[in-house]
Amino acid sequence: MLRYETRGPAAWITIDDPERRNPLSTAVMAELLAAVRTGSADPGVRAIVITGAGDRAFSAGGDLSGGFVDDPLGAHDARGALADLFREIRRSPKPVIARVNGHALAGGFGLAAACDIVIAVDRAGFGTPEIGVGLWPMMIGAILPRVMPTRAALELMLTGRRIDAAEAVRLGVVSRAVPADQLDAAVTETIDGIVARSPSVIALGKAAFYAVEDAPFDAALDHLQLGLTAVAMTEDAAEGVAAFIAKRPPEWTGR
Repeated sequence: MLRYETRGPAAWITIDDPERRNPLSTAVMAELLAAVRTGSADPGVRAIVITGAGDRAFSAGGDLSGGFVDDPLGAHDARGALADLFREIRRSPKPVIARVNGHALAGGFGLAAACDIVIAVDRAGFGTPEIGVGLWPMMIGAILPRVMPTRAALELMLTGRRIDAAEAVRLGVVSRAVPADQLDAAVTETIDGIVARSPSVIALGKAAFYAVEDAPFDAALDHLQLGLTAVAMTEDAAEGVAAFIAKRPPEWTGR
């Protein structure tokens, strides 16, 4: 149900169950976690892309046909794979791109929102329909208020209302929405932009960005001051400045 492949400098992870709209079963969530860890540890990978198979859905969310409520306590630990996946995406030194090829709902919405960059087709829909079946989008509640206005996130959770890609962009949960025939070009452009930059500085910068997400203002500034010093100590920073002064392209070493 999951495909992992490297395409040049990027690892592509595809949820491959298009007939059922790429649901997130506990097995698929565990496989996604392992795949993100593989891409994060691969020195040849500069970016990780997560997408769904087909053109209807990125992911429709949790697999409710798999006995979701049959053993609530017994399945508690297995359901934690989604939380672990969100943590891994945040902690990965590689930028993680959601290629949203269709609707992203429930846990699928949370998975897309957890990624660093979200590029969606303009016909995609987003929402948290769990309330309609007597459930609540618990773990994605740690993600959505961090990437969109809190009142907007709560409204979606309370009502199950679905939003289109244009509204998702306005709310900040989607980076870009493009026509379907431009989706792969937009993803490739994003990967190329990442590959052209220093991998060490990207890793340090991403870590610093999320580290101060909920920090008090003064604590955030103190942390970022240390982060700037750490960046300035890299070989890539010295190379970047030297290349700028010499008016030549930099040659990154990742150190």
